[in-house]
Order: sequence, then structure tokens, then C-alpha cells
Amino acid sequence: MTRWFEDIPVGEVFDLGSHTFTEAEIIRFGTRFDPQYFHLDADASAHTHFGGIIASGWHTACVGHRHLVDALDAESERIRAAGGKPGIAGPSPGVDHMTFKTPVRPGDTVHYALTIADKRISKSKRGWGILSERIEATNQNGELVYRAELAGFVMRRNYRPTLSARFGMWMATTPVLRHLIPKR
Repeated sequence: MTRWFEDIPVGEVFDLGSHTFTEAEIIRFGTRFDPQYFHLDADASAHTHFGGIIASGWHTACVGHRHLVDALDAESERIRAAGGKPGIAGPSPGVDHMTFKTPVRPGDTVHYALTIADKRISKSKRGWGILSERIEATNQNGELVYRAELAGFVMRRNYRPTLSARFGMWMATTPVLRHLIPKR
């Protein structure tokens, strides 16, 4: 997230944009990352129980994640252009739930959106908050094709580490002093 923890309201929805999947890219992704016949064989008669070739769920998720990163980068630029300072995002502590509801087929246009479902201050990482987020993707018919519930760290704006924490961070980043820090 490119805003400070305090500036992100629960319930906010971020439009991440859309992507139209082509048969060629479905086959290319499937060949490289998920080589199962229903992602590779353009001959629909080979898999009539799927109604033809379908995109890998991982392909659908990866495209959505790329849209997420691009949208957040664009938001950072908008904040800078307005004279502000973007927040600092951290890594994700994980995905709680992921589901692929409807197959994505060649020619489908999938729209992605990110919703902030909840947020809380981290108990283990001082200075950080944790967002509970939901990514949903729907096809051109409004059918849900993908949904994931995940978490992400976001820095709190006014967090100031204690003097001992700042000293420890300084020691940890100073090569000459690093060896003085006790190993756990």
C-alpha cells in the first residue's frame, strides 16, 4: 500500500484495471509454469469437459498481482505529484484463502479490484500496521473468477522507534559494529 496505515480506511476499494486473456498467452504461461493439458492444448475437443482451453489459476492470480503493483506505483506517483510523501509498504505475511470460481477462457476480459477488509496495528512489528485485503476478479459477464484474502504490512506514519531500537538498527547496519550484536 502506498499510503500510511492511518490514511487507509476499512472498506475502501481500489480499481486495479482489467486484462483480456488471449489463447497464445494462456498457452505460453501454461507451458512455462503450469503444463497441464487444459492450459496447453488449443484443440477444444481434447477436453470437452472444460469446454476448451482455460487459463491457469496462477496465471489469473499473477496478472491480478501485476495490476495491483502497477496501481499502487501509480498512486505513489500521484501522491508525490501532489507534494505528499507516499507511505511505506512491507511484505505480505501470507494469503489466508484463495479460490478460483469460474474458468478464464481466451477472449475473457477480467477486471480486478482490491478491498481493504480490516486493519490492525501489528503486535510483533512495531511501527507497522497489518491490512486484511481481498482481491476479486470478475469476467465480462460479472462472474467471479478469482478471489484471495491476504494480509499486507504498512508502516505507521508517526512511529518513532525507542532510542534503544534506533541504536540497535544503527548497529545492525554498520558493518564494523554488526559482529557485536549477540546472536539469538
